[in-house]
Amino acid sequence: MKPSGGEAGRRAAAGHRGGRGSGCPGAGAPVRTGRAGGGGRGPGRGVTWPSRRPEEPVLLAELKPGRPQRYDWKSSCETWSVAFSPDGAWFAWSQGHCVVKLIPWPLEEAELSCKTSERKSRGGKAEARSRGVAKEKTLECGQIVWGLAFSAWPAAEAEETDPTCAVGLPCQILATGLNDGQIKVWEVQTGHLLFSLLGHQDVVRDLSFAPNGSLILVSASRDKTLRVWDLSRDGRQVQVLSGHVQWVYCCSISPDCSMLCSAAGEKSALLWSMRSYTLIRRLEGHQSSVVSCDFSPDSALLVTASYDACVIMWDPYTGEQLRTLRHAPLHSALDYSSEVHTSSLRSVCFSPEGLYLATVADDRTRDGHVQFWTAPRVLSSLKHLCRKALRTFLTTYQVLALPIPRKLKEFLTYRTF
Repeated sequence: MKPSGGEAGRRAAAGHRGGRGSGCPGAGAPVRTGRAGGGGRGPGRGVTWPSRRPEEPVLLAELKPGRPQRYDWKSSCETWSVAFSPDGAWFAWSQGHCVVKLIPWPLEEAELSCKTSERKSRGGKAEARSRGVAKEKTLECGQIVWGLAFSAWPAAEAEETDPTCAVGLPCQILATGLNDGQIKVWEVQTGHLLFSLLGHQDVVRDLSFAPNGSLILVSASRDKTLRVWDLSRDGRQVQVLSGHVQWVYCCSISPDCSMLCSAAGEKSALLWSMRSYTLIRRLEGHQSSVVSCDFSPDSALLVTASYDACVIMWDPYTGEQLRTLRHAPLHSALDYSSEVHTSSLRSVCFSPEGLYLATVADDRTRDGHVQFWTAPRVLSSLKHLCRKALRTFLTTYQVLALPIPRKLKEFLTYRTF
Protein backbone atom coordinates (compact mmCIF):
# COMPACT_ATOMS: atom_id res chain seq x y z
CA MET A 1 0.00 0.00 0.00
CA LYS A 2 1.26 3.45 -0.86
CA PRO A 3 0.02 6.81 0.42
CA SER A 4 -0.98 8.88 -2.58
CA GLY A 5 -1.42 12.60 -3.17
CA GLY A 6 -4.35 11.96 -5.53
CA GLU A 7 -7.49 9.98 -4.87
CA ALA A 8 -9.28 7.49 -7.05
CA GLY A 9 -12.91 6.52 -7.47
CA ARG A 10 -15.84 7.60 -5.41
CA ARG A 11 -13.97 10.11 -3.25
CA ALA A 12 -11.48 11.52 -5.73
CA ALA A 13 -11.52 15.13 -4.53
CA ALA A 14 -9.68 16.56 -1.55
CA GLY A 15 -11.85 17.61 1.37
CA HIS A 16 -14.06 14.55 1.87
CA ARG A 17 -15.00 13.12 5.25
CA GLY A 18 -13.83 15.85 7.53
CA GLY A 19 -11.02 17.22 5.38
CA ARG A 20 -11.32 20.96 5.97
CA GLY A 21 -11.17 21.80 2.35
CA SER A 22 -12.22 25.33 3.12
CA GLY A 23 -13.94 28.49 2.36
CA CYS A 24 -16.81 30.93 2.31
CA PRO A 25 -18.76 30.53 -0.92
CA GLY A 26 -21.14 32.99 -2.45
CA ALA A 27 -24.12 32.54 -4.71
CA GLY A 28 -23.87 31.90 -8.42
CA ALA A 29 -22.25 29.24 -10.53
CA PRO A 30 -18.84 27.92 -9.47
CA VAL A 31 -15.82 28.99 -11.45
CA ARG A 32 -14.03 26.09 -13.11
CA THR A 33 -10.30 26.26 -13.71
CA GLY A 34 -7.62 23.76 -14.60
CA ARG A 35 -7.79 20.81 -16.97
CA ALA A 36 -11.43 19.72 -17.01
CA GLY A 37 -12.71 16.37 -17.99
CA GLY A 38 -10.69 13.66 -16.26
CA GLY A 39 -10.76 12.81 -12.60
CA GLY A 40 -10.55 9.07 -12.20
CA ARG A 41 -12.38 7.88 -15.33
CA GLY A 42 -9.77 8.49 -18.01
CA PRO A 43 -8.97 11.59 -20.07
CA GLY A 44 -11.85 13.69 -21.33
CA ARG A 45 -12.22 14.98 -24.84
CA GLY A 46 -9.57 17.47 -25.88
CA VAL A 47 -7.36 16.78 -22.87
CA THR A 48 -3.63 16.65 -23.57
CA TRP A 49 -1.78 14.43 -21.11
CA PRO A 50 1.79 15.60 -20.59
CA SER A 51 4.66 13.21 -20.37
CA ARG A 52 5.20 12.35 -16.68
CA ARG A 53 6.15 9.63 -14.27
CA PRO A 54 3.19 7.27 -13.69
CA GLU A 55 2.88 8.12 -10.00
CA GLU A 56 3.16 11.89 -10.30
CA PRO A 57 -0.21 13.52 -9.43
CA VAL A 58 -1.56 16.03 -11.95
CA LEU A 59 -4.17 18.69 -11.20
CA LEU A 60 -7.06 18.03 -13.57
CA ALA A 61 -9.62 20.64 -12.55
CA GLU A 62 -10.63 23.01 -9.80
CA LEU A 63 -13.97 24.35 -8.64
CA LYS A 64 -14.17 27.75 -6.97
CA PRO A 65 -17.14 29.64 -5.53
CA GLY A 66 -18.63 32.19 -7.92
CA ARG A 67 -18.23 35.10 -5.52
CA PRO A 68 -15.08 36.27 -3.67
CA GLN A 69 -14.72 35.42 -0.01
CA ARG A 70 -16.32 37.84 2.43
CA TYR A 71 -14.07 38.53 5.36
CA ASP A 72 -16.93 39.23 7.77
CA TRP A 73 -18.01 35.57 7.59
CA LYS A 74 -16.17 34.26 10.60
CA SER A 75 -17.53 30.73 10.89
CA SER A 76 -19.42 27.93 9.17
CA CYS A 77 -17.78 28.67 5.82
CA GLU A 78 -15.71 25.52 5.28
CA THR A 79 -16.18 22.94 2.57
CA TRP A 80 -16.75 19.98 4.86
CA SER A 81 -17.69 17.22 2.45
CA VAL A 82 -17.69 16.12 -1.18
CA ALA A 83 -18.95 12.91 -2.80
CA PHE A 84 -19.35 11.15 -6.14
CA SER A 85 -22.54 9.24 -6.96
CA PRO A 86 -22.17 5.45 -7.37
CA ASP A 87 -22.84 5.67 -11.11
CA GLY A 88 -20.19 8.37 -11.54
CA ALA A 89 -22.67 10.83 -13.07
CA TRP A 90 -22.80 13.41 -10.25
CA PHE A 91 -20.43 15.26 -7.94
CA ALA A 92 -21.83 16.82 -4.74
CA TRP A 93 -20.01 19.76 -3.17
CA SER A 94 -20.90 21.10 0.27
CA GLN A 95 -19.98 24.74 -0.26
CA GLY A 96 -20.74 25.96 3.25
CA HIS A 97 -23.48 28.32 4.41
CA CYS A 98 -26.28 25.82 3.84
CA VAL A 99 -25.60 25.20 0.13
CA VAL A 100 -24.84 21.97 -1.73
CA LYS A 101 -23.96 22.06 -5.42
CA LEU A 102 -24.89 19.03 -7.55
CA ILE A 103 -22.64 19.04 -10.60
CA PRO A 104 -22.92 16.63 -13.56
CA TRP A 105 -19.75 14.60 -14.03
CA PRO A 106 -17.35 14.64 -15.88
CA LEU A 107 -17.05 18.41 -15.62
CA GLU A 108 -16.71 19.06 -19.32
CA GLU A 109 -20.13 17.54 -19.97
CA ALA A 110 -21.69 20.15 -17.70
CA GLU A 111 -20.44 22.77 -20.15
CA LEU A 112 -22.14 21.22 -23.20
CA SER A 113 -25.31 22.64 -24.69
CA CYS A 114 -28.53 21.51 -23.04
CA LYS A 115 -29.69 20.38 -26.49
CA THR A 116 -27.25 17.49 -26.44
CA SER A 117 -29.18 14.22 -26.32
CA GLU A 118 -26.48 11.92 -24.99
CA ARG A 119 -24.39 11.71 -21.82
CA LYS A 120 -21.35 9.44 -21.68
CA SER A 121 -21.80 8.57 -18.04
CA ARG A 122 -22.00 5.09 -16.57
CA GLY A 123 -25.75 5.50 -16.36
CA GLY A 124 -25.98 4.45 -20.01
CA LYS A 125 -27.34 6.01 -23.18
CA ALA A 126 -30.90 4.74 -22.69
CA GLU A 127 -31.24 6.54 -19.37
CA ALA A 128 -29.64 9.64 -20.82
CA ARG A 129 -32.10 9.80 -23.69
CA SER A 130 -35.09 9.38 -21.37
CA ARG A 131 -33.95 11.99 -18.85
CA GLY A 132 -32.10 14.45 -21.05
CA VAL A 133 -28.82 16.12 -20.18
CA ALA A 134 -28.46 16.72 -16.44
CA LYS A 135 -28.08 20.29 -15.24
CA GLU A 136 -26.21 21.69 -12.28
CA LYS A 137 -28.41 22.15 -9.23
CA THR A 138 -28.24 24.05 -5.96
CA LEU A 139 -29.76 22.46 -2.84
CA GLU A 140 -30.76 25.00 -0.20
CA CYS A 141 -30.52 22.91 2.94
CA GLY A 142 -31.40 25.56 5.50
CA GLN A 143 -28.52 24.54 7.77
CA ILE A 144 -24.75 24.16 7.46
CA VAL A 145 -24.06 20.87 5.65
CA TRP A 146 -21.43 18.62 7.22
CA GLY A 147 -21.97 15.17 5.69
CA LEU A 148 -22.90 13.85 2.24
CA ALA A 149 -23.70 10.35 0.95
CA PHE A 150 -25.15 9.06 -2.33
CA SER A 151 -27.14 5.91 -2.97
CA ALA A 152 -29.09 4.41 -5.83
CA TRP A 153 -32.88 4.24 -5.45
CA PRO A 154 -34.60 1.26 -7.11
CA ALA A 155 -36.82 1.83 -10.12
CA ALA A 156 -40.49 2.36 -9.34
CA GLU A 157 -43.08 -0.33 -10.08
CA ALA A 158 -46.00 0.54 -12.31
CA GLU A 159 -48.54 0.16 -9.48
CA GLU A 160 -46.82 2.64 -7.13
CA THR A 161 -49.00 5.70 -6.49
CA ASP A 162 -46.26 8.14 -5.48
CA PRO A 163 -42.96 6.80 -6.84
CA THR A 164 -39.63 8.40 -5.96
CA CYS A 165 -38.17 7.54 -9.39
CA ALA A 166 -39.73 7.26 -12.81
CA VAL A 167 -41.36 3.88 -13.50
CA GLY A 168 -38.74 1.40 -14.71
CA LEU A 169 -35.79 3.75 -14.13
CA PRO A 170 -33.52 3.77 -11.07
CA CYS A 171 -32.37 7.13 -9.77
CA GLN A 172 -29.83 8.59 -7.37
CA ILE A 173 -30.50 10.06 -3.94
CA LEU A 174 -28.28 12.27 -1.78
CA ALA A 175 -28.38 12.39 2.03
CA THR A 176 -27.15 15.58 3.71
CA GLY A 177 -26.17 15.77 7.38
CA LEU A 178 -27.00 19.15 8.89
CA ASN A 179 -25.87 21.39 11.72
CA ASP A 180 -29.13 21.08 13.69
CA GLY A 181 -29.11 17.26 13.74
CA GLN A 182 -31.46 16.77 10.78
CA ILE A 183 -30.75 14.55 7.81
CA LYS A 184 -32.34 15.68 4.56
CA VAL A 185 -32.56 13.22 1.67
CA TRP A 186 -32.93 14.55 -1.88
CA GLU A 187 -33.73 13.07 -5.29
CA VAL A 188 -30.73 14.10 -7.35
CA GLN A 189 -32.20 14.43 -10.84
CA THR A 190 -35.02 16.74 -9.73
CA GLY A 191 -33.60 18.29 -6.57
CA HIS A 192 -36.80 17.38 -4.69
CA LEU A 193 -36.67 16.79 -0.93
CA LEU A 194 -37.75 13.23 -0.09
CA PHE A 195 -37.20 12.87 3.66
CA SER A 196 -36.30 14.88 6.74
CA LEU A 197 -34.96 12.43 9.31
CA LEU A 198 -35.15 13.61 12.93
CA GLY A 199 -33.48 12.08 15.96
CA HIS A 200 -29.95 13.40 16.42
CA GLN A 201 -29.49 16.14 19.00
CA ASP A 202 -26.37 17.74 17.46
CA VAL A 203 -24.42 18.08 14.20
CA VAL A 204 -24.66 15.10 11.83
CA ARG A 205 -21.01 14.80 10.92
CA ASP A 206 -20.96 11.82 8.54
CA LEU A 207 -23.26 9.49 6.59
CA SER A 208 -22.83 6.06 5.01
CA PHE A 209 -25.26 4.03 2.89
CA ALA A 210 -25.12 0.24 2.81
CA PRO A 211 -23.44 -0.62 -0.54
CA ASN A 212 -25.93 -3.43 -1.29
CA GLY A 213 -28.72 -1.04 -2.31
CA SER A 214 -30.90 -1.87 0.71
CA LEU A 215 -31.36 1.87 1.46
CA ILE A 216 -29.99 1.40 4.97
CA LEU A 217 -28.32 4.64 6.06
CA VAL A 218 -25.99 5.11 9.05
CA SER A 219 -25.39 8.57 10.50
CA ALA A 220 -22.66 9.76 12.89
CA SER A 221 -23.22 12.77 15.13
CA ARG A 222 -21.70 15.07 17.68
CA ASP A 223 -24.36 13.78 20.08
CA LYS A 224 -21.95 10.80 20.45
CA THR A 225 -24.32 8.31 18.81
CA LEU A 226 -24.75 6.53 15.49
CA ARG A 227 -28.24 5.98 14.15
CA VAL A 228 -29.45 3.46 11.59
CA TRP A 229 -32.27 4.45 9.22
CA ASP A 230 -34.26 2.41 6.70
CA LEU A 231 -35.31 4.61 3.78
CA SER A 232 -37.26 1.75 2.22
CA ARG A 233 -39.59 2.04 5.22
CA ASP A 234 -40.19 5.79 4.93
CA GLY A 235 -37.02 6.67 6.80
CA ARG A 236 -37.79 4.69 9.93
CA GLN A 237 -35.10 4.79 12.63
CA VAL A 238 -33.99 1.20 13.15
CA GLN A 239 -31.32 1.45 15.85
CA VAL A 240 -29.33 3.87 18.01
CA LEU A 241 -25.72 2.80 18.63
CA SER A 242 -24.11 4.17 21.80
CA GLY A 243 -20.57 3.56 22.96
CA HIS A 244 -18.54 6.65 22.09
CA VAL A 245 -17.78 9.26 24.74
CA GLN A 246 -16.75 11.99 22.27
CA TRP A 247 -18.16 13.47 19.06
CA VAL A 248 -18.45 10.86 16.31
CA TYR A 249 -16.59 12.06 13.21
CA CYS A 250 -16.87 9.21 10.75
CA CYS A 251 -18.77 6.02 9.92
CA SER A 252 -18.08 3.44 7.22
CA ILE A 253 -20.03 0.31 6.24
CA SER A 254 -18.00 -2.59 4.84
CA PRO A 255 -18.67 -3.46 1.17
CA ASP A 256 -20.12 -6.85 2.20
CA CYS A 257 -22.47 -4.98 4.59
CA SER A 258 -21.49 -7.13 7.57
CA MET A 259 -19.58 -4.52 9.61
CA LEU A 260 -19.66 -0.86 10.55
CA CYS A 261 -16.67 1.13 11.79
CA SER A 262 -17.01 4.44 13.62
CA ALA A 263 -14.38 6.99 14.63
CA ALA A 264 -14.76 9.68 17.29
CA GLY A 265 -12.52 12.07 19.19
CA GLU A 266 -10.99 9.10 20.98
CA LYS A 267 -7.81 7.05 20.57
CA SER A 268 -9.80 3.98 19.51
CA ALA A 269 -12.27 3.11 16.76
CA LEU A 270 -15.35 0.95 17.29
CA LEU A 271 -16.33 -2.00 15.10
CA TRP A 272 -20.02 -2.97 15.01
CA SER A 273 -22.04 -5.82 13.53
CA MET A 274 -24.49 -4.66 10.85
CA ARG A 275 -26.54 -7.81 11.44
CA SER A 276 -27.14 -7.50 15.18
CA TYR A 277 -26.12 -3.83 15.67
CA THR A 278 -23.88 -4.82 18.58
CA LEU A 279 -20.27 -3.88 19.32
CA ILE A 280 -17.75 -6.42 18.01
CA ARG A 281 -14.55 -4.88 19.32
CA ARG A 282 -12.68 -1.71 20.16
CA LEU A 283 -9.61 -1.08 17.97
CA GLU A 284 -6.83 0.48 20.05
CA GLY A 285 -3.42 1.57 18.81
CA HIS A 286 -3.48 5.28 17.91
CA GLN A 287 -1.86 7.91 20.13
CA SER A 288 -4.43 10.63 19.41
CA SER A 289 -8.03 11.07 18.22
CA VAL A 290 -9.17 8.79 15.40
CA VAL A 291 -10.98 10.89 12.80
CA SER A 292 -11.53 8.68 9.74
CA CYS A 293 -11.95 5.05 8.68
CA ASP A 294 -12.51 3.04 5.51
CA PHE A 295 -12.81 -0.61 4.42
CA SER A 296 -11.00 -2.18 1.48
CA PRO A 297 -13.17 -3.20 -1.50
CA ASP A 298 -13.12 -6.87 -0.42
CA SER A 299 -13.91 -6.00 3.25
CA ALA A 300 -10.75 -7.83 4.34
CA LEU A 301 -8.92 -4.70 5.54
CA LEU A 302 -9.83 -1.64 7.58
CA VAL A 303 -7.79 1.56 7.82
CA THR A 304 -8.07 4.28 10.44
CA ALA A 305 -6.52 7.77 10.39
CA SER A 306 -5.68 9.86 13.42
CA TYR A 307 -4.44 13.25 14.51
CA ASP A 308 -1.25 11.38 15.44
CA ALA A 309 -0.50 11.55 11.67
CA CYS A 310 -0.60 7.76 11.36
CA VAL A 311 -2.79 5.38 9.39
CA ILE A 312 -3.21 1.92 10.90
CA MET A 313 -4.24 -1.03 8.73
CA TRP A 314 -6.29 -3.65 10.61
CA ASP A 315 -7.71 -7.08 10.03
CA PRO A 316 -11.32 -6.31 11.03
CA TYR A 317 -12.10 -9.97 11.72
CA THR A 318 -9.32 -10.50 14.25
CA GLY A 319 -8.56 -6.93 15.36
CA GLU A 320 -4.87 -7.44 14.52
CA GLN A 321 -2.76 -4.45 13.47
CA LEU A 322 -1.16 -5.34 10.15
CA ARG A 323 0.73 -2.13 9.30
CA THR A 324 1.24 1.43 10.44
CA LEU A 325 1.79 4.14 7.81
CA ARG A 326 2.76 7.74 8.45
CA HIS A 327 1.13 10.47 6.40
CA ALA A 328 3.62 11.87 3.88
CA PRO A 329 3.41 15.60 3.03
CA LEU A 330 2.96 16.50 -0.62
CA HIS A 331 5.93 17.32 -2.79
CA SER A 332 6.83 20.98 -2.29
CA ALA A 333 5.71 21.81 -5.83
CA LEU A 334 2.20 20.58 -5.02
CA ASP A 335 1.94 21.93 -1.47
CA TYR A 336 0.37 25.38 -1.42
CA SER A 337 0.89 26.04 2.28
CA SER A 338 4.02 27.07 4.11
CA GLU A 339 3.51 24.51 6.86
CA VAL A 340 4.10 20.78 7.07
CA HIS A 341 0.81 19.53 8.48
CA THR A 342 1.78 16.11 9.73
CA SER A 343 -0.29 16.70 12.87
CA SER A 344 -3.60 17.41 11.12
CA LEU A 345 -4.50 14.24 9.24
CA ARG A 346 -8.22 14.39 8.45
CA SER A 347 -9.22 11.50 6.22
CA VAL A 348 -8.19 8.22 4.64
CA CYS A 349 -9.66 6.21 1.78
CA PHE A 350 -8.94 3.09 -0.30
CA SER A 351 -8.77 3.33 -4.07
CA PRO A 352 -11.45 1.27 -5.88
CA GLU A 353 -9.13 -1.64 -6.74
CA GLY A 354 -7.74 -1.72 -3.21
CA LEU A 355 -4.07 -1.20 -4.11
CA TYR A 356 -3.64 2.37 -2.87
CA LEU A 357 -4.56 4.59 0.05
CA ALA A 358 -5.22 8.33 -0.10
CA THR A 359 -4.83 10.61 2.91
CA VAL A 360 -6.06 14.17 3.36
CA ALA A 361 -4.55 16.80 5.67
CA ASP A 362 -5.80 20.22 6.75
CA ASP A 363 -4.23 22.91 4.54
CA ARG A 364 -5.44 25.77 6.82
CA THR A 365 -7.23 27.61 4.00
CA ARG A 366 -10.78 28.88 3.81
CA ASP A 367 -11.29 29.74 0.14
CA GLY A 368 -14.01 27.19 -0.65
CA HIS A 369 -12.34 25.46 -3.58
CA VAL A 370 -12.21 21.78 -4.55
CA GLN A 371 -9.38 20.23 -6.55
CA PHE A 372 -9.34 17.06 -8.67
CA TRP A 373 -6.10 15.12 -9.09
CA THR A 374 -5.10 12.07 -11.02
CA ALA A 375 -4.46 8.92 -9.02
CA PRO A 376 -1.90 6.23 -9.88
CA ARG A 377 -3.17 4.00 -12.68
CA VAL A 378 -2.20 0.42 -12.10
CA LEU A 379 -3.10 -2.94 -13.53
CA SER A 380 -3.94 -5.31 -10.72
CA SER A 381 -1.93 -8.49 -10.72
CA LEU A 382 -3.69 -11.79 -11.19
CA LYS A 383 -2.63 -12.73 -7.65
CA HIS A 384 -4.33 -9.64 -6.21
CA LEU A 385 -7.48 -10.17 -8.26
CA CYS A 386 -7.73 -13.76 -7.05
CA ARG A 387 -7.19 -12.71 -3.44
CA LYS A 388 -9.76 -9.95 -3.76
CA ALA A 389 -12.31 -12.35 -5.26
CA LEU A 390 -11.79 -14.92 -2.50
CA ARG A 391 -11.87 -12.41 0.34
CA THR A 392 -15.23 -10.98 -0.74
CA PHE A 393 -16.88 -14.11 0.69
CA LEU A 394 -14.28 -15.64 3.05
CA THR A 395 -13.47 -14.23 6.49
CA THR A 396 -9.97 -14.38 7.94
CA TYR A 397 -10.95 -17.33 10.13
CA GLN A 398 -12.32 -19.24 7.13
CA VAL A 399 -9.09 -18.64 5.21
CA LEU A 400 -6.99 -19.86 8.13
CA ALA A 401 -9.07 -23.05 8.27
CA LEU A 402 -8.37 -23.92 4.63
CA PRO A 403 -6.02 -26.89 3.96
CA ILE A 404 -3.50 -24.74 2.05
CA PRO A 405 0.17 -23.82 2.62
CA ARG A 406 1.02 -21.28 5.32
CA LYS A 407 2.52 -18.79 2.87
CA LEU A 408 -0.66 -18.80 0.83
CA LYS A 409 -2.70 -18.16 3.98
CA GLU A 410 -0.44 -15.23 4.83
CA PHE A 411 -0.98 -13.78 1.38
CA LEU A 412 -4.76 -14.23 1.44
CA THR A 413 -5.01 -12.60 4.87
CA TYR A 414 -2.81 -9.63 3.79
CA ARG A 415 0.01 -10.53 6.17
CA THR A 416 2.15 -10.37 3.05
CA PHE A 417 1.59 -8.51 -0.19
